[in-house]
Amino acid sequence: MNNLTLFGWNESLFQLKQTSSYSHLFHGRVSTVNKTNYEVVSENGLLSCELTGNLLFGKPLFELPCTGDWVIFQPFDEGKGIIVDILPRTRILYRRKSDTVSDKQAIASHIDKAFIVQGLDANFNPRRTERFMVQVLEENIQPILIFTKSDLKFNRQDIEDSLKHIISKVPVFFTSIYSKESIVLVRESIRPGETVVFVGSSGVGKSSLVNALCEQTVFLTSEISNATGKGRHTSTRREMVLMNGSGVLIDTPGVREFGVTVDTPEALEGIFDISGFARSCRFDNCTHTTEPGCAVKDAVDKGLLEPDVYDSYLKLRKESWNFSASEHEKRKRDKSFSKIGEEAKRIKKR
Repeated sequence: MNNLTLFGWNESLFQLKQTSSYSHLFHGRVSTVNKTNYEVVSENGLLSCELTGNLLFGKPLFELPCTGDWVIFQPFDEGKGIIVDILPRTRILYRRKSDTVSDKQAIASHIDKAFIVQGLDANFNPRRTERFMVQVLEENIQPILIFTKSDLKFNRQDIEDSLKHIISKVPVFFTSIYSKESIVLVRESIRPGETVVFVGSSGVGKSSLVNALCEQTVFLTSEISNATGKGRHTSTRREMVLMNGSGVLIDTPGVREFGVTVDTPEALEGIFDISGFARSCRFDNCTHTTEPGCAVKDAVDKGLLEPDVYDSYLKLRKESWNFSASEHEKRKRDKSFSKIGEEAKRIKKR
């Protein structure tokens, strides 16, 4: 028997279930997704579930169940079931699908905290951290910055200086799987019932960190390639595990590219510490690029704002604007198609 409160089940989710037409059936949480097959943690154990045709063919891909979703299912055989409904999501971590402008993919849902993991080796990349921060904050998920491999030689001051605009806003941990004390500090930051997702590029040590937090091998790990300094993509899917006496951990595969799905470009100013300068711009709608009297560009020229941070802000804002515009056009198109469908139904009834 599983106590689902340990997996995050609470009164709010119970109330959401009561609004479903299938509230009389069983509920559980998706722990792993294998294409159209879903492993679901229920009170009676782990089930292998599939979707009803209405769900599989009636929803866009990003609305199909993802790791962390709470679903309602009908058991039909030993260890098997059919998912008939998905409870409304909150705090979803999305990413923009590769080679698209506005198509997005749900990585995990019902997330309380996101551990943004960076390795203190050749893999360290402040720009990648900014991307994860932007996406996490967009969904009101609490970000926590985790530096792994602190047993290696590194310059802490240089690391902190490169991310000072972020470090001042979030909890930060320097960890090593060879330092029990550093792992204990991270473990203590996770409360019972909370769900934490681990994000970062391949080779930063996400799976090793999860194993250390759980004090057992729950995910296989592989060595770092001597040639590239990168991991060998051990994690190939998003998986959820329960940490003894505490919260739920979701490991994710390393990503080379993490496209943002932010549709409010203005929110980026706060993340990059630009809002304070922007308030002094001559024009209220300043884009901080070519306008005269731009306090942001002036801050860059005076050395008050790092050029790399400014360039990263402009790049992510452009992505955000493109995503927002494409999303708006898509909604307009869907609305038009809906009106055409409704009109066709009226004509048919005549």
